[in-house]
Amino acid sequence: MFVKEVSVQNQVGLHARPATFFIQKANEFKSSIWVEKEERRVNAKSLLGVLSLGIVGGTTIKVIADGPDEQQAVEGLVGLVESGFAD
Repeated sequence: MFVKEVSVQNQVGLHARPATFFIQKANEFKSSIWVEKEERRVNAKSLLGVLSLGIVGGTTIKVIADGPDEQQAVEGLVGLVESGFAD
């Protein structure tokens, strides 16, 4: 299992369009991936799950992955969040 914390940079947070980019990126990996905000953990490959966390700009989240490409998955998603979802 590989875990990393990241602060959401963009002002709108993880809503609609950024969440879609996040989920598309998560689906590129074989590992099971979760996003955790405070005590709630959801599947990072689920749009409804990610949106249900209500992540706004400035929020710190944890990206957690478990599987064959867990480190690459976490690093890739953290990089996406840090970039403000600019591809």
